[in-house]
Amino acid sequence: MLYLASQSPRRRQLLEQLGADFVVIDVEVPEQREPGESPQDYVSRVALEKARAGLKALGGATDARVLGADTEVVLDDEVFGKPRDAEDAVVMLRRLSSKTHAVISAVWLVEANRERSEISVSQVRFATLDDATIAAYVATGEPFGKAGAYAIQGRGASLIEHLDGSYSGVMGLPVFETARLLRGFDAWP
Repeated sequence: MLYLASQSPRRRQLLEQLGADFVVIDVEVPEQREPGESPQDYVSRVALEKARAGLKALGGATDARVLGADTEVVLDDEVFGKPRDAEDAVVMLRRLSSKTHAVISAVWLVEANRERSEISVSQVRFATLDDATIAAYVATGEPFGKAGAYAIQGRGASLIEHLDGSYSGVMGLPVFETARLLRGFDAWP
C-alpha cells in the first residue's frame, strides 16, 4: 500500500495525476536547517524525515510504502521557507524580483527495508516586480503556505519570466522523478 506523508493538496493532485492509488497520512516534522547544512541536503533530509515519520505512524507495516517530499526556494544559499505574514511575503518577493533562484524538490520512498530518493533542481527567473505588482499578488492570499511566497500553478505564474527544469517540481512534487521511484519499488506501472 502506498501512503503520502504530506498535507499539501498540490502533492496529492500531482500523485493523482500519475494514477497512483494512495492514502494520505499527516505527519509533523520540524523544518529547521542545521548549521552548515547545504540547501539540497536540508531539503532531502526533511523529505526523508517525513517519509520515515509516516512509516513509523503506520507501525512499520511490512506492506507499507511511504512517500515523503519537500520543496524549497533557494537564493544565494539562503532557503526561503513559507512566509510568516504579508510583510514577510513582500520581503521575499522583492528579493526574488529580477533574479534567478533554485527550487529544490526532494522525494523519498521508504518501506521497512528499503529507502530511495530523487532530487529535482529547477532554475526560476522572476521578472522585475514593482511594489504595486507585489502588493496586488500578496493581497490575493496565494503566497501563504508556499515556499518563496509564490505558486507557479496559480497567479504566481505571471511573475515568472523563465523556468529551466521541472514545472511539477516547482509545484512541490517532481512527477518524472516520483514515477521513477515508484517504478523502482514496483508501486506503479
